[in-house]
Amino acid sequence: MPVCIKERLYFSSLNRRNVEMDFSGGHVSSDGGVLLLREVDRHIGLTDRISKFLPDLRDQSKVIHSLKSILQQRVYGIACGYDDGNDHDTLRHDIAFQTATNRTSTLASPPTLHRFEMLADRNFAISAHKEMVESFISSFDTPPKELVLDFDATDDLVHGNQEGKFYHGYYGNHCFLPLYVFCGKDLLVSYLRPSNIDGAKHSWSILSLLVKRFRQVWPNVRIIFRGDGGFCRHKMLNWCERNDVGYIVGMASNKRLEAPLKPIINVARAAYENSGQKQRIFMPLSYQAGSWKCSRKVVVKAEYTSKGPNLRFIVTNLEGNSQHLYDKIYCARGDMENRIKEQQLDLFADRTSCHSWWSNQMRLILSSLAYILLQRLRDTALKDTQLAKATAGTIRNKLLKIGVVITRNTRRIRLKMASSYPLKQIFKIVVKQLARE
Repeated sequence: MPVCIKERLYFSSLNRRNVEMDFSGGHVSSDGGVLLLREVDRHIGLTDRISKFLPDLRDQSKVIHSLKSILQQRVYGIACGYDDGNDHDTLRHDIAFQTATNRTSTLASPPTLHRFEMLADRNFAISAHKEMVESFISSFDTPPKELVLDFDATDDLVHGNQEGKFYHGYYGNHCFLPLYVFCGKDLLVSYLRPSNIDGAKHSWSILSLLVKRFRQVWPNVRIIFRGDGGFCRHKMLNWCERNDVGYIVGMASNKRLEAPLKPIINVARAAYENSGQKQRIFMPLSYQAGSWKCSRKVVVKAEYTSKGPNLRFIVTNLEGNSQHLYDKIYCARGDMENRIKEQQLDLFADRTSCHSWWSNQMRLILSSLAYILLQRLRDTALKDTQLAKATAGTIRNKLLKIGVVITRNTRRIRLKMASSYPLKQIFKIVVKQLARE
């Protein structure tokens, strides 16, 4: 019989000892923490419910991989840093991933995953977003007193001939213009849009649907709509006022707004020249734009620095001190931009490289599902730990990308982590917390 000689890799010696490496370690995974995602998903049932909205036109007598396991494979892969479906050419043999998707055999191949992405259509996108909202609702044990809904659009660069791509003058590239809606750190909407539209397009309809659903389950909840100047549209403000929804929205400057502020700027300039320190003055105004049916409260931030005057405006129907409204309520929307960065940098929401429009919307949804699982992990099992405020990328590196040696037989699957793993105590806390959920 032929004798198989394993190829060894050699490194420089250490104290007269040879340092050798080969690939005979057996079943080893670099993603031992993927089982945490499995437990979170099992508790909230996210992928189980969403997989039911996908049309399955396959001959069931020949089906090996269920749509649920394929969805889990793709979502867990994104959470663990595998943004490309081709990564699963080898990842499909990883026992940790097989266990996470409740399988004991090889997972779906890249061609199967790519065909899976082609199943998406408008109905699936709508149903998936409904489930994202329902998952958010179910995360509350008691009715919330207030919900602040942050709306923002961002650019999603495209580099091929994808359906719906257009050049956007502000961003200076061909891109999509997805709309995101967050409530705190919870993702509610990730809606792919072409970039040749108004940045606020469809946001009115989405706000209306969200408010209607939230008030069905929480009739007394206070809802506030928050956005930058791109969402300052008189129809949205009118709707908020008619439906008892608070709003605080950025507003573009104009000569009519700036004219009465010259004395305030002069005061700020004089104070800056005397102290050499940045000066900020806040004040409310009553203002009515040409398209508005009535006057509204506008909060002014008049700032003077070494670069000269800087005026900022927000329009709101909320009560309170002008500086508090600007600094504590409006500026808090900046945290949403960090959440969008998590989506695009950590969870690859911008990997919309399919030709088909709905397949790219599917990829955005897959990234969103990965975010929801990580956020639920962060919000529950990681509460009061050093990772309670960690980003998705940090959670991945600290808890998911953990090397394990795996043994599997007919009685058990055992994953052995390194004894020197620095965060073993936090990992234990997370597992115990998930077991109590």
